[in-house]
Amino acid sequence: MKLAPQDNVAVALRPLRAGEPVLLDGITVNIERNTAVGHKVAACGIAAGDIILKYNCPIGIATQAIAAGAYVHTHNVKSGYLPTYTLPA
Repeated sequence: MKLAPQDNVAVALRPLRAGEPVLLDGITVNIERNTAVGHKVAACGIAAGDIILKYNCPIGIATQAIAAGAYVHTHNVKSGYLPTYTLPA
């Protein structure tokens, strides 16, 4: 499920199996690997350096090209927060 129309990732609402076709916005995406509930897959192809959007909010930057249906996690995304980011007091 995409949480906002602009998102380039979708969240698994149930366990997804490798090779399983999933319909997202009218387009069939084949799941690359087994994916647990709550984890993300690419809803479309994402280029290296692209901003990852979830809830139409940036959650990171792709460190490599990510194919539609690929698992999206720390192995292919880095944080977009500045190194000096601190929580407000």
